[in-house]
Amino acid sequence: MDIYDIELKMSHHKPEAATIQALKDIANKLRIYSIQATNASNSGHPTSCCSAAEIMSVLFFNVMKYKVSDPRDPASDRFVMSKGHAAPILYAAWTEAGLYTPAELMCLRKIDSDLEGHPTPRLPFVDVATGSLGQGLSSAAGMAWVAKNVDKALFRTYCLIGDGESSEGSIWEAMAFASYYKLDNLVAIIDVNRLGQSEAAPLQHQMDIYEARVKAFGWNAIVVDGHSVEELCKAFAVAEVTEEQPTCIIAKTFKGQGIEGIADQDDWHGKPLGAKAEAAIEKLRENIKFLGESGLKPKLPEEKLDVLEGTPSHPPHLLSTSPTYNIGDKIATRAAYGSALQKIGKGYGRVIALDGDTKNSTFSIKFKDAFPSRFIECFIAEQNLVGVAIGAASRDRTVAFVSTFAAFLTRAFDQIRMGAISRTNCNFVGSHAGISIGEDGPSQMALEDIAMFRTIPGSTVFYPSDAVSCERAVELAANTKGICFIRTSRPNTEVIYGNDLEFRVGGGNIVKQSSDDRLLVIGAGVTLHEALKAATTLAAEGISVRVMDPFTIKPIDANLILKHGIECGGQILTVEDHYPEGGLGSAVASVIAQHNDKLRLTMLAVTEVPRSGPSAVLLDMFGISANCISERVRQVLKCKC
Repeated sequence: MDIYDIELKMSHHKPEAATIQALKDIANKLRIYSIQATNASNSGHPTSCCSAAEIMSVLFFNVMKYKVSDPRDPASDRFVMSKGHAAPILYAAWTEAGLYTPAELMCLRKIDSDLEGHPTPRLPFVDVATGSLGQGLSSAAGMAWVAKNVDKALFRTYCLIGDGESSEGSIWEAMAFASYYKLDNLVAIIDVNRLGQSEAAPLQHQMDIYEARVKAFGWNAIVVDGHSVEELCKAFAVAEVTEEQPTCIIAKTFKGQGIEGIADQDDWHGKPLGAKAEAAIEKLRENIKFLGESGLKPKLPEEKLDVLEGTPSHPPHLLSTSPTYNIGDKIATRAAYGSALQKIGKGYGRVIALDGDTKNSTFSIKFKDAFPSRFIECFIAEQNLVGVAIGAASRDRTVAFVSTFAAFLTRAFDQIRMGAISRTNCNFVGSHAGISIGEDGPSQMALEDIAMFRTIPGSTVFYPSDAVSCERAVELAANTKGICFIRTSRPNTEVIYGNDLEFRVGGGNIVKQSSDDRLLVIGAGVTLHEALKAATTLAAEGISVRVMDPFTIKPIDANLILKHGIECGGQILTVEDHYPEGGLGSAVASVIAQHNDKLRLTMLAVTEVPRSGPSAVLLDMFGISANCISERVRQVLKCKC
């Protein structure tokens, strides 16, 4: 599209003089609200709000289409405040729009108010939590991708980024993603106010460098005076008619703009104005031409979309066909994941799959082959991979499954942690877990992933041990609220369950038992199979042990552990392809500590950094093989005598 076409398309967007003045007035009202609210709470970031005042005024009262009466209306434009510390001006915008009263805004950061220090989905207009910087653009890109490819809707997504957080690599991962997928319904605004928290941001006001970087990542870049309502209106109009490219508006602003003696000055980050507030507010009021109602109302969405959250239109997500394995078949759980994902996708058109260029190893490629339009390749950028998924799953517009090597999800732990605050329902699948992957070596071996996901509030951690249980884990995860993690393994393992066996979250299975069992062995994944081998060896020696598969590590089946631990004489042995801290053994220990003082626990785990080698050799070298289990059982039972 040439410049003549752009100007022709956007000519009707030029606001009238009265609208321009009203937008200027609203910007100063938002500044006043931000100063008052942070003073009332005696905490917050008023200067970070003031630099974005004109941006927020133009966005909320001239550009975005949304319903004040229904902030989660699915057809409304999305807004992500990536610079989450500027939350007061976001709340101020919704106050000016009529959702809150000024008195309610003064409850900022109070324990009984949902107007928290940084935005969270406690508020109906917040889709993803922000405040851990550098994450908002990835989520915004996920929302924009869904609009284009799943909803096929008109809503646009806007993301306000701070210049300080643009030092985060995740911002540029998101930039690369958005241009690759030609998300022309996505607009980022960088609030270049020059100052960071403790000193100036690295580029300060070098707008030409920001512009060059943004263009290098394939975006349409527009540099503006961020305090000029006219320039902002024009820039957003250009963005709306730009095709095949996302747009980044690079706004030169000043921190604390409008506050004499404070604007563009160091040492005011995160500080209310205190005694200086009254004079600052009085000066800002002098710049407001019309102190009453501005007359500007938010534009309404141009279409209607179905609400999916908690409605019959968002059905249970079931496997299209049951598992069809034979007991004794050898298949890796990662391969079963791919099969189950394809089945879930066949049953519901809003299931999407995301991967980080490992789809031929995680087997999410099966989903891509079946449903290419619902597969998102995020390449080797795991932080963005997770952020995009969280955005894509917001407002329950999709059921998202994210897969990569389990070790690489640790790179995105902060995004996952923030996902819990965002109340996301994303499902994470980590393959190639533990030393059982073999020759690839320790950099590829996830040995802390269970611990990581167990710490996430409200999470569910699945550890299937065969193909049948893995397919059912996928089905259960798709229907379980909160963050779910499914740990899959690289080696082929035997199918031990019948295809029709019912599995449940928090429900384990006893896979071997007799009336004279002297010890309960609990294993998961590859170590469950090592435990079964050990049980066979020990049985030949006249030592009978019981074997349990927990299926989920969080929640773990406490009743099953206690019942069978007591029946086996109080002796429990856990064995896991994971470091001892925070894994299966820790989960079992927490059960014993809370419920019973008559049980004794012994743990086998990988206790040092491993090395490359054949899988079977590594299991033996690092103490979690069938031989090691057998020997430890002998030692425990000997000690008992």
